[in-house]
Amino acid sequence: MKTITKFLLSLFVWLSISLTSAAQGQPVQLMPNKPVNWSIKQLMQPSELAAILSDSKLPKPLILNIGVVEDIPGARHLGAASKLENIQKLRAILKDLPKNSPIVVYCGCCPFDKCPNIRPAFQELISGGFTNAKVLNLPANIKTDWINKGYPVEK
Repeated sequence: MKTITKFLLSLFVWLSISLTSAAQGQPVQLMPNKPVNWSIKQLMQPSELAAILSDSKLPKPLILNIGVVEDIPGARHLGAASKLENIQKLRAILKDLPKNSPIVVYCGCCPFDKCPNIRPAFQELISGGFTNAKVLNLPANIKTDWINKGYPVEK
């Protein structure tokens, strides 16, 4: 019985991977085996983004909400980047942008080390050659690291 269960589980996993890859033409690795690491320089502090948003004289970065949380003012809500259709939306947005465009991605659904969305989105930016991509530093979640600090969200 255990052998049959293991076999069926293995078959299901194999079929899921095969069908996903075949349907996409080329496989997209949504959760890399090794976490995509960003440098300190690639992290934007919430206070920095809030200051940019509140100063009408400063140019605004492209802000991408790649999770299922509240929108920061001006953010484009793409939805969970752990889903292929939302990675495809991200690719469509990035397609015609200059590679040095200032871009800030955030999720905030959960702690960085558990987030299924931030790494696929950031990996897409880096592999696409974007040199001014930043991750909004929300190590706990958007409520703790943004909302509770009094920074704005759209209603």
